[in-house]
Amino acid sequence: MLYIASDHGGYQLKKYLLRYFKNQLKIKAVDLGPKKYVATDDLQDFAALLAKKVVKNKNPARREGGNRGILICRGGQGMAMTANKIAGIRAMMGFSIENVKWTVRDDHANVLCLAAEYCSSEHAAQMVKTFLNEKYDNDPRFLRRLKKIESLEK
Repeated sequence: MLYIASDHGGYQLKKYLLRYFKNQLKIKAVDLGPKKYVATDDLQDFAALLAKKVVKNKNPARREGGNRGILICRGGQGMAMTANKIAGIRAMMGFSIENVKWTVRDDHANVLCLAAEYCSSEHAAQMVKTFLNEKYDNDPRFLRRLKKIESLEK
């Protein structure tokens, strides 16, 4: 399942990406809010909700086929910091197609955070497409490193 959420700062980009999913990628994403623009909302509410949904499934979040999420706020980092507080989340800040590609592949990122203020809608769409299409590399060294991260969550 693919989840998407934003705060007021990422609301317009989220709407753009939902149309992109439907019209270009022909996929469905669950919109966890906000459903309308509210200038006083707090990104932490949406980031925590999405992160909990991403890790709640029968497949471990690290495995192919697990849930993924996209979080959007004005600067992106607040979403990443909040989401990463939830065990099993590996939220990344997307700033380039290459950084998204390598972070999904090597670090098994399952949440992509975007900065609406600093990337165009088209660039965001390309990062999202990369995030959704890139496969996790299960090389033993990457799995070893992921276990080290997981041990810190206990």
